[in-house]
Formats: sequence, C-alpha cells, structure tokens
Amino acid sequence: MRTVVGARQFRGRGLSATRPAVNDDEDPATALRTLKAEHRALDEQIAALSAHGAADPLELARLKKRKLRLKDHIQQIADSNIPDITA
Repeated sequence: MRTVVGARQFRGRGLSATRPAVNDDEDPATALRTLKAEHRALDEQIAALSAHGAADPLELARLKKRKLRLKDHIQQIADSNIPDITA
C-alpha cells in the first residue's frame, strides 16, 4: 500500500486511488466546501498547464484523474446528505 501525505487511501470502482484528507468529524457542508475548493484549484492548475502547451501529458492525465476522483467524492458526500424517502 502506498503512503500519501495529506490524503487517505481508498478503493473505488476497482482502482486504487486517493482522496483528500477530510476530518471524519467534520460537518458534511464544510467537507464539501473544502473538496470543491480543491476541485477548483485542480481545474485552474490543469488550465494553466494546458495553456502553456509544454505541459507533460502524463502529469495532465494524473491531474485530470485526481479531479474526477474529487468530483466523485463530492457527489458521494452530497448524495449521503439527501434523505432516502420512500413514499
């Protein structure tokens, strides 16, 4: 297992990936704000690297995958906040 500073290991969709460290005791709304801020930062970083044209394609691919994992995690938290109502 690989150690990642500032992130936790988890398994999702059959792939090993990392997600940002969010305090388990943290309010879901606060966790969402933190994750969304990181998602925006990654988006800006990807755009800046792409604009230069001399970006490493492998690095861009890694950043894009990380951004997608963040988006999935954000959606997972958002979905867990919606009550399961059976009518």
